[in-house]
This record gives sequence, C-alpha cells and structure tokens, in this order.
Amino acid sequence: AMRLQAPQFQALFTPGLRSVAELLQKKNYELRIAGGAVRDLLSGVTPQDIDFATTATPAEMKEMFTAAGVRLINNKGEKHGTITARLHEQNFEITTLRIDVVTDGRHAEVEFTTDWHKDAERRDLTVNSMFLGLDGTLYDFFNGYEDLKNKKIRFVGKAAERIQEDYLRILRYFRFYGRIAEKPGDHEPITLQAIKENAKGLAGISGERIWVELKKILLGNHVNHLVQLMYELDIAQYIGLPLDGNLEEFARVSKNIQNLSPKPVTVLTSLFKGKDDVTNLDLRLKISKEEKNLGLFLVKHRQELTKGTGPEPLRPYQDFLMDSREANTNSKIFELLKYQGEEQLLKEMQEWTVPSFPVSGHDLRKMGVSSGKEIGTALQQLRDEWKKSGYHMDKEELLSCLKKL
Repeated sequence: AMRLQAPQFQALFTPGLRSVAELLQKKNYELRIAGGAVRDLLSGVTPQDIDFATTATPAEMKEMFTAAGVRLINNKGEKHGTITARLHEQNFEITTLRIDVVTDGRHAEVEFTTDWHKDAERRDLTVNSMFLGLDGTLYDFFNGYEDLKNKKIRFVGKAAERIQEDYLRILRYFRFYGRIAEKPGDHEPITLQAIKENAKGLAGISGERIWVELKKILLGNHVNHLVQLMYELDIAQYIGLPLDGNLEEFARVSKNIQNLSPKPVTVLTSLFKGKDDVTNLDLRLKISKEEKNLGLFLVKHRQELTKGTGPEPLRPYQDFLMDSREANTNSKIFELLKYQGEEQLLKEMQEWTVPSFPVSGHDLRKMGVSSGKEIGTALQQLRDEWKKSGYHMDKEELLSCLKKL
C-alpha cells in the first residue's frame, strides 16, 4: 500500500487534529481524510478545507465530544451525518460513512455504515473517492490515484448511475476536467453518452447550485472546449445559457482573457447576443445584482467602447469613466478591457487615478459670476475644456480660459 509522507500532509497535524484523532482512537473509531483534500495532497497541493470520514455515528461522536468538553458547532449537517467539532481554534467537519438509500437526482436519504468501500462507491468521481489514513496510508478502491496521475476524469462505477443520483455531477465532471485534465477532448465516449442522455435532469437542479459550479468551470482550463461540449451534449438550455449562443465569439474571448483573471460573467457574456440573454441567465441562476449589471454593461458597450486610434488609446475609456454617474464603473471597464484582450491598456487603466476637477463654484463666485444658473453653465464649459485637454489643465489655466469664454 502507498504511504504519503509529503510536507503538506505533515503540516495538517495541528494540536486540534491530534486531539480529535486521540479521542476517536480511544473509542476504537476509525478516522480518515476524505475526498477533495486527499486529491489535493496527492497532487502536492495544500488543501483549503479538509473533510474527515469516520466509522462513528453522529450520536456516538456527539456523546464522545460532549463528554470530553469539546464544543460542537451548528447541527445543520447532522441529518447527513456531519458533526463539526471545534478544538484549538480550528473546526473539524467529520462525517459518518454512509450509503445512499434513496436518491431523487437532487439529494439523497442516507443510512450509516462502517464499510469504507461502500462510502467510496457513492462518491462522484474516482479522483474524489479516496481516503487517507492519518498514518499516510492511501485507501483507493476505484483507481483514483492512477486516474489522478494520468489526469483522467472518470465517474465511480457506471457514469449514468452516478449522474442520476445527483444531476449536478454533470457539471462537477466538467469542473474537475478543467482542473485536472491535460488537454481538451480526452473523454470516455460512454461518459459523454451518459451525460447527454441525462442532461435534462439539470432542469430540476436549483440555479444557485448550478451557478456555483458554472463559475468554477468558467475560470478553469479548457473552458472553450467545455462550453462547446455543453452545447453538443444539450446541456446549455437547462442551465440558463442561450440556445443559439455565439460560440465563435466565446472561442475568441476565452482566448483573450487567458491570463487576465476575469470575472466569470465576463467570460460568459461572450456567448450572449443581447441583454435578454443576461436577463434569462439571471432568471435561471439567480446571479447577483453586481454580476447582472456587469453582464448588461458588457453586452451594451463591448462593440463601441474601444480603444482610441490616436496617440491616446485609453482616452475613450477614461472619458467614459469621467462621464459616468454610476458606481463601480472602473471595475466594469477593467472587465471590458479583459474581454477585449487589451492586456497593456488594462495595466495602464488600473494604474490611472481619476483626477478631480480643479475648479469649484466658489472659484467662480470669487471671479464675480454670481447667478447659480451661470455658475452651472460655466462649470460645464470648463469641464468640457478640461476633458479636451486630457484632464491636464490646472485651476489657473481653466480660469484664464473662462475669461476667453
């Protein structure tokens, strides 16, 4: 059996984890690291959060932790078998091994087991179905480690069965493909077939759950390949994407934004032909107000708000920003520049600070302009002059300009 000794693994042994392990060991319950954290550790990555699995039932854990004076946090996960214990300023999410008894494509009713193989069997992908003992021993019932080394994404057991237990797993397949696979197009035909036959099941999954997965897909690798695949396999229509998405534009923009860390909506908007597509996405996925506004902004301005032809390519963007009355316009412009693939201009725009207009009504009164209406008009004229100068004219220049006007 393989034993992991990586520094990332050794680093997990905090005082909190040692205490948890001791408590469970005393009662002869087994404790292992499960799922995504094992995958990360085997890839040489430090896991963000760690799920533990155990042979102890929730009731047994509660009794054991309470007797030891350990604080338990929110019992929301309890019916799924998860207990969260807090020791040494650290939370530990520990889930009892379980078997899915009834599944409806969205959630499962579970019963508890002490059989590690059975628990692994109900997980989605082979690379997510491994366990790691605290001594570093790998428990891998479905060749997940082989698949991880070969950068293969496969469902545990039969793809169709895994998908029918929870249709969201279709999108999880895409997400992990974008994270782990080396090149586009490396899928097992039987998997793609199962996805296509079950795509309709995504219609019953909540928009919020879909959006969480879709955002990660949009920021991962092979995004162009994966979105094209969503259309080929008839998934798009069930997750809020337009039937006639603009796949050429998507291919172009997904290339543009490769190293620019765009927001997910920026990538997605390239599929859209107009603002109705943004509205429909929002209806299906309940995206945030900020995300919706960004989508509408990009659809509206991506064509005509482009770089200047003269010596000041940034000017159109700067002018737009200076004229804008809305909040966050600058961050929307950054996203537009990413969409357009203008890496250099993006850098310059991010370094540009919005200058403040140097003249006030007070200055004009001092010069003898008294009526409010005249002050308003004069300020507007000066603003225009200031804008023409590329925001360079200072107070003196502007006021002497006023005398001419």
